[in-house]
Amino acid sequence: MIFIIIFIVLFLDQLTKLIATNNLILNKSFPVIKGIFHFTLVYNRGAAFGLLKGQIPLFVFTSIFAIILVLLAIRDYKEKKISLQVFALSLILAGGLGNLIDRIFLGYVVDFLDFRIWPVFNIADSAITIGAVLLGWTILKGMK
Repeated sequence: MIFIIIFIVLFLDQLTKLIATNNLILNKSFPVIKGIFHFTLVYNRGAAFGLLKGQIPLFVFTSIFAIILVLLAIRDYKEKKISLQVFALSLILAGGLGNLIDRIFLGYVVDFLDFRIWPVFNIADSAITIGAVLLGWTILKGMK
């Protein structure tokens, strides 16, 4: 199940990035719902919100380190048969891999989803965020 989740998220992430790169013009917005949701192709050479631009070796190293930690956590949760945490970690892992692929092969991350009130992002970023929220929720729920 973990590999299916990872494969689907990675496939959708890379496919949508390819479609965006082939059909959008860099730094130009295409309104889907004017003023609310646009497709805007940007190349993020930094971390979240464009922080630390140009530090590709640092991002690759930290991504690989985080991926290893997530894999270890997945193994631990799988042994305890805690499926929601495994699902959340699988989303985080898939998102991390999707952006790592971009950084290694392109030198930047392709972002294109633009809600105008938030920095432009992609499917991998969404998977990481959803996974982190789910994981946080399950941990907090378990503390009660």
